[in-house]
Amino acid sequence: MKKTLIGLVVAAACVTSNTALAEVNINGFASIKGGLTTGKDDTLYGYTNDLEFKEESLFAVQLSSDLGEKLSVTAQLMAKGANDYDAKFAWAFLSYQLNDNWRLNAGRIRIPFYKYSDYLDVGYAYDWMRTPRAVYDLQFDTMDGLSLYYSGTIADMTSNVQLIFGSYEGELSVNGALSDSKIQDATGVTWELSNDWLSARLAYVMADVTINATALNPLLSALTQFGFGAVAREIDFNEDEGSFFGFGLSYDRDNWVAVSEYTHVRVKNTYFANKDAYYLSVGRRFDSITPYISYEKDDDESKSAIYQPIPAQVPLKKTVAGVVESQLVDRDTWSFGMRYDFHPSAAFKVQLSSAKDNYSLQKDRLLSMGVDLVF
Repeated sequence: MKKTLIGLVVAAACVTSNTALAEVNINGFASIKGGLTTGKDDTLYGYTNDLEFKEESLFAVQLSSDLGEKLSVTAQLMAKGANDYDAKFAWAFLSYQLNDNWRLNAGRIRIPFYKYSDYLDVGYAYDWMRTPRAVYDLQFDTMDGLSLYYSGTIADMTSNVQLIFGSYEGELSVNGALSDSKIQDATGVTWELSNDWLSARLAYVMADVTINATALNPLLSALTQFGFGAVAREIDFNEDEGSFFGFGLSYDRDNWVAVSEYTHVRVKNTYFANKDAYYLSVGRRFDSITPYISYEKDDDESKSAIYQPIPAQVPLKKTVAGVVESQLVDRDTWSFGMRYDFHPSAAFKVQLSSAKDNYSLQKDRLLSMGVDLVF
């Protein structure tokens, strides 16, 4: 409801602004995608071996209006198939152009974790069927707050700097259960340096993380009851310091396209793993066809030291170890795909992805295809 109210207020401002009924610009994007895994027991990115088209399909409309005097407003309404096409406002914010170089945004804005954060749902903006999930795996991507954006030049390169401050409040999945969560005092900076064919990007965000992890409450209560309150505090999320670091490089020249990102995520004094992930993707344009290959690595280190203070003969130790070690991940994913721009505003894509869990040796393969378009 809160998202809807924000969006309706912004949309109304676009239409009823007293600046002589400012013009409202409407554009949008959509993805119609389907997929199935190649094995009976395979599951990957929400797909099984039954062909279905809801998981990654979506429709979105963006409204924007220049209200004059350097003030503008933007709102985006999105309906995702995974949510039964329940339309919600993804973002809604005001922009004020301070001068030629500085711009201030305020409202519900996208958190610039990744290179493609601003285009996270706009499949037409990248060649893959989906952004690499090993890296693009945080459960939230927006916040309510402020963003100060600077654009200038250094030598012959464009320099873009973004400062953010805000908070997120919503539900995050912990041990398979949705839990009320607060990401507070989120503060960050990104810097991208680019020219016509090469770009480099750095991002750093820190915040206080609180999650009422209902799935963990019985375990935390038992630990406290049996005198292991310190262990319980090392597991739960209570205003604990979280941080995100990201680095990216991209190359686009002579019809060759290459892009890579690395991220490190951690939340201190919790059982949340120290997460390291990266990907490398290379493609080659042949007129309207772009074949590509990408490799992703997800390497999450569990915090085994948390349960070491519990004596081996205490039954709770096995339970705690199971919870902590569930965060351990070592997964390799290869993807082979092709993009075909059959229309100036639409692209057909097909991709085969194969993910291998290096602990269980389980392999899951997914064949997906679809159309991304903008309008």
